[in-house]
Amino acid sequence: MPKARCRSWLILLGASALVAPNLAHAQNAKTATAREQALEERLLRLEAEMAALRADLGAARSEQAQTAAAASQAAARSEETATKLATLESRPQAPADGFRVGGTTFKLGGFVKVVGIATRYDDGEVPGGSLGKEFYLPQQIPVGGQSSRDIIGHARQTRLAFSTSTPLGDKELKSVIEFDFALAAAPLGAQRATNPYVPTFRRGFINYGNWLIGQEWTTFQNPGHLPETTDFVGPMDGAIFVRQMMIQYKQPLGDGLDLYLAAENPQTETESRLSPALVDNDQDRIPDLVAKLAYKGGFGDVHIAALVRQLSVQNIGVGDSAIGWGVTTGGKIAFGPQARHDLRFLATYGHGMGRYFTVGFAPDAIYDAAIDNRLNVVNNFAGFAALKLGWAPNIRSTVMVGYQHVDYPAGIIIPGMSNREAYSFAGNLFWSPVKNLDFGIEYRHAQREVVSGLTGQMDRFEMAAKYTF
Repeated sequence: MPKARCRSWLILLGASALVAPNLAHAQNAKTATAREQALEERLLRLEAEMAALRADLGAARSEQAQTAAAASQAAARSEETATKLATLESRPQAPADGFRVGGTTFKLGGFVKVVGIATRYDDGEVPGGSLGKEFYLPQQIPVGGQSSRDIIGHARQTRLAFSTSTPLGDKELKSVIEFDFALAAAPLGAQRATNPYVPTFRRGFINYGNWLIGQEWTTFQNPGHLPETTDFVGPMDGAIFVRQMMIQYKQPLGDGLDLYLAAENPQTETESRLSPALVDNDQDRIPDLVAKLAYKGGFGDVHIAALVRQLSVQNIGVGDSAIGWGVTTGGKIAFGPQARHDLRFLATYGHGMGRYFTVGFAPDAIYDAAIDNRLNVVNNFAGFAALKLGWAPNIRSTVMVGYQHVDYPAGIIIPGMSNREAYSFAGNLFWSPVKNLDFGIEYRHAQREVVSGLTGQMDRFEMAAKYTF
């Protein structure tokens, strides 16, 4: 090989040896730069993810703090609401009606009743100022005289009642005070100018739990069974009518059945063999005892009651006593559309309990110390029935009949003017144009018979307007 060509190859090999490391280094540098860039990109991604995580963590902590704050506020509000509710519950609530003073609710109720009466008596006149002029009292129907007529108007049946109720534990302490003007004797000259009448006490009692103490309708009757009438009572000849002092206990037996037990004020009423006038004897030593079962259900209500009493007359160490008793049953049965109709009834038999009938139609006993110094006990039977028909929601009628018969002891002299028997029948029509306002018209025929056989008859038309509040 020529020397020149050989030298060229040596030069080329030497140059290659010099260039090869530089090329490798350049390649390595290029690879390192790519790795660094990849690492940097990863670091950037990691930093971005860390920033996102920090942001999410901060948002979560903020949300948790807000939730905790909201829960705390809600708990505070709940506690505040509970406190307010407890405060409100601890305060006496306003009553639905009436008004409250302290913890006691007071109520005022009653009615204004105006009556106009036109009466024809077949057999005599009723003395001026007599209660029989103003409502039906069979014992005041005159007998043995000439016919007479009478017209009168009054508002004496107007009534006021106050009641209270005070919560005590799981019970309520209640009271009632009620009066009207109906039974007060008319003062002389009452109708001359101003018609003044003294208020008369009707009811006044305390009621706590099952106990009632005070003056109330006798447990022996149920005034809710009396029919609607323009008169003060209506079928007075067949009714029980007594208000008096008592201690009464009521025991619910379940399913609408209640048991009543009562000890009530005693009073013995007698007649002598010479006069039919009732004598008030006030030497009684044992209260009248009453037991009653009353049931109330969807059809209405009924009751049955028994009475036991001691009659007593004492005069300067001389006198007599006897046992009196009585049984009664009555009810009010509703029927028809919307229960607008009802049948009301009462039947009573008594031995020595005349004062419980008809405001004293007959005595409890005949007594005359000058003759035999014995109480000769009188028997009574009385009853009434009334049918109410509701023609429309605000128009209704009632027809009623009442009856009473007295059996005097045999073998003794009875005053000829003592009452023997009475009956009546009546019919009315009532219209209520608005709530609590009633207008009524009624016709009544009645007859009274006395022991001598004399009879007297009465025919009466009566109109009434009544506003209940």
